Amino acid sequence: RSLIAQPHTSAGRVPTDQGYRVFVDRLSQVKPMSAAERRAIGSFLDGAVDLDDVMQRSVRLLAQLTRQVALIQYPSLTRSHVRHIELVGLGPTRVLLVLIADTGRVEQRFVETGVSMTDDLLGRLRGRILERVTGQRLVDVAGRVSDLPEQFAADERPAVTAVVASLLETVVERHEERVMLAGTANLAKFGEDFTGTVRPVLEALEEQMVLLRLLGESRTTDVLSVRIGRENEVEGLTSTSVVTVGYGPGDDVVAQLGVVGPTRMDYPGTMGSVRAVARYVGRILTEQQ
Repeated sequence: RSLIAQPHTSAGRVPTDQGYRVFVDRLSQVKPMSAAERRAIGSFLDGAVDLDDVMQRSVRLLAQLTRQVALIQYPSLTRSHVRHIELVGLGPTRVLLVLIADTGRVEQRFVETGVSMTDDLLGRLRGRILERVTGQRLVDVAGRVSDLPEQFAADERPAVTAVVASLLETVVERHEERVMLAGTANLAKFGEDFTGTVRPVLEALEEQMVLLRLLGESRTTDVLSVRIGRENEVEGLTSTSVVTVGYGPGDDVVAQLGVVGPTRMDYPGTMGSVRAVARYVGRILTEQQ
């Protein structure tokens, strides 16, 4: 297969998808960031106040660094551990359940117990739950609390059962995992690099399920992934390249981040920026634990 193509008679010759693949595969290392760039990343991300802020700052920063479209997936609940669970009484039969994961993700649910719940019962239930699930993976919580109602008096079980049921609903992985996007306007600068028009690319990026597919294919690894042109099976994105990597606290990978841009991109620089931002986000999540 040819490694160079001339898309228009008036255009210069450019590498084909296969040509870029050979180039990327031969990159012995990604382009290191300068000390100034590393300091800028650190100071920008260190100012984040919570997980939402970390996600927003990270995706905006990545879009600015690469001048591409940046994507970041929120930490997956199934890859998270319980840091804390709080139960707050809001009335005789109403409780606020707050679950805080080690990734900084916070889930809240209002529970209608149907029967009165005393502060004493609320305190005892909170203690029993924390005793069993603190530090545990969210996917293991169900097996550790399902028998809790049996540990309480008969008249207390209906309220305890309602709270436990709400906790179980909270830790079940949701299908509507969130992906945040930034820098879509950057694509307009590369209109001539896309086959036909940039519109199919923009339309594809509007679909959350498409974004999850882009990020989800390699979500269990922290190895940098580069998919070039038709290696992307998503319709509308066959004229783009997608660079992704996993991030998370320590050695754990809890989600993916990356960029989408034209196949004619600065691969060493883009790969370096993606990896650097992922490492900083992972460091922030580690410090939150």
